[in-house]
Amino acid sequence: MFPLLETNRLILREIEKNDAEALFAGFSNDEVLQYYGQEAMKTMDEAEAFVDFFAKNYQEKKGIRWGIQRKETEHIIGTIGFNAWMPKHRRAEIGYELQPDFWRKGYAYEAVQAVTNYGFHDLGLTRIGAVVFKENKASYQLLSKIGFQREGVLRDYMYQNGKPYDTYVYSLLKY
Repeated sequence: MFPLLETNRLILREIEKNDAEALFAGFSNDEVLQYYGQEAMKTMDEAEAFVDFFAKNYQEKKGIRWGIQRKETEHIIGTIGFNAWMPKHRRAEIGYELQPDFWRKGYAYEAVQAVTNYGFHDLGLTRIGAVVFKENKASYQLLSKIGFQREGVLRDYMYQNGKPYDTYVYSLLKY
């Protein structure tokens, strides 16, 4: 059964077929994808395939992705989850994105806290990593605020629109 997480203002829930339109709105937006390392979606079919991809990753214990929903609405405003989930090694990498109308309102902070707590307490992780474009100041400031520590730089690690970018590597360890 897919885990449901709740914060003061958010519900983090399984991403479903009826979320494809919201996924498309986010993953076709150049502003959202500016520091994501993924090309913009062009069709709703791609968004629907993403729903299946997230479900398959969870079934195969390779990742888990929640839809971020504000409690007063039914639509998701972004997604958050673990990529490169390695249960044997008790580690995963966190990733997230929000639609621009919801930036700088504390939603990402709430969601990252809930997901890291779930990772440590329910999935048994001892390390949660993050890879962030050096230019993505908002994201690495958020991670630092939560307690993630910068470990180094990966040079030319991510490509966006055919151009290589350096990234920072962050981690949060369970204590």
